[in-house]
Amino acid sequence: MSFAEVLAGLPEVDHLSGIELTGPDGEQERVENKPGSQGSLKVYHYLLDKFGVLDRTAANAGLIMYAEHTLDARANPGKHPNIDRLLAIAADGRAWHGQAV
Repeated sequence: MSFAEVLAGLPEVDHLSGIELTGPDGEQERVENKPGSQGSLKVYHYLLDKFGVLDRTAANAGLIMYAEHTLDARANPGKHPNIDRLLAIAADGRAWHGQAV
């Protein structure tokens, strides 16, 4: 399944301005509801709704959802920061928490 097909099956997130993330060391990140990151907002919103936290299990599910973009992120570190974050969580198992806003 392609990323576009995955996104088509996810709930809309038009009502959100973003998701505020807190890392295991207190670092803060935000996935914005803006062009170029709306797909990531849908994925992260789904993962947080389903798993409650971005842990290794959620990260692995998210990497599958990103489909072809996960392959590109692995080949080009830094190009896809929202996927890079999930790759790091899958590797180190350190969970992030999130809040939709």
